[in-house]
Amino acid sequence: MKIAVVLGTRPEIIKMSPVIRELEHRQASFFILHTGQHYSYYLDEVFFQQLGLPKPLYKLDAGSGSHAEETGRMLVGIESALLKEKPATILVEGDTNSVLAGALAGAKIGIKIGHVEAGLRSYDRSMPEEINRVLTDHISDYLYAPTPHAKEILLGEGIPETKILVTGNTIVDAVYQNRKLAEQERESLPLPFPAGKYLLLTLHRQENVDNRDRLTTILEGINGVIRELGLPVIFPIHPRAKKRLEEFNLDTSNINIIEPVDFLSFLRLENGAKLIMTDSGGIQEEACILGIPAITLRDNTERPETLAVGANILAGAQPEKILESVRLMLSRKNEWQNPFGDGHAARRIVNSVLEA
Repeated sequence: MKIAVVLGTRPEIIKMSPVIRELEHRQASFFILHTGQHYSYYLDEVFFQQLGLPKPLYKLDAGSGSHAEETGRMLVGIESALLKEKPATILVEGDTNSVLAGALAGAKIGIKIGHVEAGLRSYDRSMPEEINRVLTDHISDYLYAPTPHAKEILLGEGIPETKILVTGNTIVDAVYQNRKLAEQERESLPLPFPAGKYLLLTLHRQENVDNRDRLTTILEGINGVIRELGLPVIFPIHPRAKKRLEEFNLDTSNINIIEPVDFLSFLRLENGAKLIMTDSGGIQEEACILGIPAITLRDNTERPETLAVGANILAGAQPEKILESVRLMLSRKNEWQNPFGDGHAARRIVNSVLEA
């Protein structure tokens, strides 16, 4: 039985790396199709090299564009590859345009779809990711829910329980496996500041960086944090954020902006941070697993488990709320329990696919 692994972004490569390793370990017949949604060296190719993953059999180079343009190009390329390879099952992970295109292309020609990280909801339909994850869940045959809460969401939407398997989140597998690699290379991956003496920032969400007013108030909040704590903020800048900051001509002189880094370097940056400020769902999870307090620069999250255990707080985009949230998180003890599983999610997913 041949399996297609469809991915296209940094988070998907990272979260699917344990699944790919498990497929290799089991000597399963599979191939990787990379849509090219992330297409720079540091958001793409370096991850395959560092994580020791096989090269994609197909690389579409879909690139950027409107959601319709991007998804349309992917649909055409994915369908062509699927008709040639004829896999029995497609695995997709998360909520990107690559995920929706992979699931939709497969479903239209009768291939079974397995959705890794199914059942996440922000309940904000203005987010393109919310549309993608809802649609993907409802056309998938195997829904791999990372937590019992995600399973309850799927059941509440009428998805049969027989389609759902609670596996844990593959990010736990990835962090455990790849943290060892990062520590082995620590000499070549020096931290820019001593551990615990800096804050880490990531911003890339459309609703944050494409909105000049919202991006401006977020930066005001970050500057307020810098003034109060007297600690540097490191910002590995996403191409989308870089483009908008230049377009809007916003002042970032107080922030230590660096180019995007490979995953092992980023994992070390996360692990050494005093606190992480982010709008990324995956980084909310990674911070929680690593025991690093986080604030989320959004008004909602599809990772409510991080809020429930006290590892994260919703800070929104207003300067006062951002500063208040940082104060609150730094006052907490980092003693929460990881709610995302035991690090064996990939094994459960591969078992399910091979036994189907």
